[in-house]
Amino acid sequence: MDKSLRVTPKERESAYRKATWRLIPFLILLFILAWIDRVNIGFAKLQMLNDLRFSEAVYGLGAGIFFIGYFLFEVPSNLYLEKIGARKTLARITILWGAISMAMALVQTPAQFYLLRFLLGAAEAGFFPGVVLYLTYWFPLARRARINGLFMTSFAIAGVIGGPLAGLIMSNMDGLNQWRGWQWLFIVEGAPSILAGLAVLRYLPETPAGAGWLSPAEQAAIRQDIAADQRDPNKQSSLKAAFTSPYVWLCAAIYFCIVSGNATIAFWSPSIIKELGIQGTLNIGLISALPFLAGTIAMVWNGAHSDKTGERRMHCAAATLIAALGLVLTAALLHSTWLALLALTLASIGILAAFPVFWSLPSLFLTGTAAAGGIALINSVGNLAGFVAPYMIGFLKTGTGNLSAGLYFVALLEAAAAVLILLCIKKSPQTGLTPQEAQA
Repeated sequence: MDKSLRVTPKERESAYRKATWRLIPFLILLFILAWIDRVNIGFAKLQMLNDLRFSEAVYGLGAGIFFIGYFLFEVPSNLYLEKIGARKTLARITILWGAISMAMALVQTPAQFYLLRFLLGAAEAGFFPGVVLYLTYWFPLARRARINGLFMTSFAIAGVIGGPLAGLIMSNMDGLNQWRGWQWLFIVEGAPSILAGLAVLRYLPETPAGAGWLSPAEQAAIRQDIAADQRDPNKQSSLKAAFTSPYVWLCAAIYFCIVSGNATIAFWSPSIIKELGIQGTLNIGLISALPFLAGTIAMVWNGAHSDKTGERRMHCAAATLIAALGLVLTAALLHSTWLALLALTLASIGILAAFPVFWSLPSLFLTGTAAAGGIALINSVGNLAGFVAPYMIGFLKTGTGNLSAGLYFVALLEAAAAVLILLCIKKSPQTGLTPQEAQA
């Protein structure tokens, strides 16, 4: 049917415009909720450590253990998504993480803290790679960095709104019904996720073929483009190929380094800002939004520019080098409030700008089941940095008394990402990588 149906350029552009406006804002909303529920522990920390008598090391381990659950359940979740569909998978994930996030309000001991953070990671596992996989059903490779960039603004936007929102909740609800502000934070921010998960079941179409808001020609346009991508003989489609490809593991190593920076700004920005002398949870929340706002702009621009030029390699490497420089300057300038905030903003720009371009790389050489497993594997291994970075920063701060050593450690990982990209990913004028090179 698709082959015989002629599609005009106007119909093709209309199809992607409709798909973008219909899917991306909703997916952004879901990930904003997920990201807020994942990282609001960074704001809760400002009160709960004193209330529960937790050390910085306990907090660092609890913040990071989320990613152990994430790692263990991510690949199975993405493979199951391919069998039962995105709608059921994303609904299940969203409802579960909302319920577990609300349960965090009841934490009293380190063991309870560790357990619920692990379960939160297990529940959320599969959401991000599931959406990345889902978008490959709707947008061909040539359009994907921009679309990834738009979707990935979600965790940058979450950083913009999450800080002020956390500050408002913790400052205005502290003591209500004899509950502390950090407890209300988990309850108020967890409940919307449950409602959003129910909305997924009614709103989200599985594939273009099931989207009644697309005309037959528009559905055909998307299916033809996706089919052309999947017919590429250089792409691998089996699960075995995904797990044995050296390039998948190279991508996982690069992503590990990139995520270390993202986990740092997500879990430690409130503490960094407090250490700079900013007082009050609301003030800390408002100021913490600024680096994420700058990062959001950089993320969208870098993804769009990468698609426009067709270049991936340097766009990603340059971003990670900027991230490393920003983290080094933040560590060196902790004695100067506004200079350190500027450096933290520079770090956020580099960290967030790397994401949309990076995620255009795996689909250069993976499709079908290989894409489902490979994307999940890269994301799960890479996100182990979300355990390593917060734990190491907490450990080093406990040992040294300041945050500088931990920031230098993460800066080194960001620089390592740039080195791996420049040395191990060969240059191609069109894509930054050819499928032949990817399999070499």
